[in-house]
Amino acid sequence: MQNAANDYDAVIIGGGFYGVSIATYLASTRGIKRILVIEQEAQLMTRASYNNQARVHNGYHYPRSFTTAYRSRVNLPRFVKDWPQIIRQDFTKIYAIARRNSKVTAKQFERFCSEIGASVKPIDASLKGLFEPHLIEKAFLVEEYAFDSKKLCDWATSELNRLNIKILYSTRATQIRNLDTEQLGIKLISNFTHNHVIKTRTIFNCTYSGLNQFSGDFRSLSSKLKHEITEMALVKMPPELSDLGITVMDGPFFSLMPFPSRDLHTLSHVRYTPHLSWKDNFGVDPYLKLEQYNRSSRTDRMIRDVSRYIPSIIKARHIESLFEIKTVLTKNESDDGRPILFEKHAELPGCYSILGGKIDNIYDIFEKLDTEILINSPIIES
Repeated sequence: MQNAANDYDAVIIGGGFYGVSIATYLASTRGIKRILVIEQEAQLMTRASYNNQARVHNGYHYPRSFTTAYRSRVNLPRFVKDWPQIIRQDFTKIYAIARRNSKVTAKQFERFCSEIGASVKPIDASLKGLFEPHLIEKAFLVEEYAFDSKKLCDWATSELNRLNIKILYSTRATQIRNLDTEQLGIKLISNFTHNHVIKTRTIFNCTYSGLNQFSGDFRSLSSKLKHEITEMALVKMPPELSDLGITVMDGPFFSLMPFPSRDLHTLSHVRYTPHLSWKDNFGVDPYLKLEQYNRSSRTDRMIRDVSRYIPSIIKARHIESLFEIKTVLTKNESDDGRPILFEKHAELPGCYSILGGKIDNIYDIFEKLDTEILINSPIIES
């Protein structure tokens, strides 16, 4: 079949980790030839794929969502095998249980780890001295890793080039329509062209916080979304904390994680990291809302609160903060679960919206592609 210059077998809107991974999967595993990735930024993976904790989960973080925890436990070994060049393992990872205001006790946490098959051991005496014993019930050594966001971006750029996947940078998809030719039309706006339309039979909407921001025949997702403006503080840790990752569970507490691409740590706090939240609505552009937000850091409050539990963090030095939009399914606010969103659009056959809560969820997406799309798919294998 001969395609016109602006026709593609598959178009991925969004050049974050999920969008790039889907594009490379279609090309390398399914043999799809004409693939286009549309990215509104000037580079790949500069938004939520970069501005996060850089944590590769192993299930520990989700004692109130067994499904999310178990899927992370299953996916982590495969992720480490498939992306070894981005993984950092050379740090000690600790999960600690607070004595008060925690939704789980130390015994419950140990039982939960046993149920999902995740390794957990008590910390030794030298590490116990880092914690305030009146506030921490028990702390555990766990197996959890970090990833280098910069190396992940390098992989994405290299892989798309290797597979001859076309990328349009600094380009926004604003409208999706049904066409008379049984194809879908996507209207694009960029610095170079306006109201340019491309055609395809399959669209993957991987725009994360922008999932609902299309006009035309696109209808809102059936799943409800919540957005937050979040602050991830980048800090230089004192020597005694520089080779550690520490998460205190499970309530209004905090995490310290290595951020390999900057040789720093992220500091996030359940109480202070979220600055502003709202329910998703068409016409309220989350990225514009972030752009207009007054980014006043709360790092000083984070450090003061964390120092009650880990006194030596008071010597940490704040370098800068990463502000970003975090988008979650409202149905999982109570259990903190992070299932994938994979939604077909009945009004736009061949259009799918995808939201992944964690980097290791990508394997759940691949399973969906195999079982729900590619068997009876309108994608053209040329």
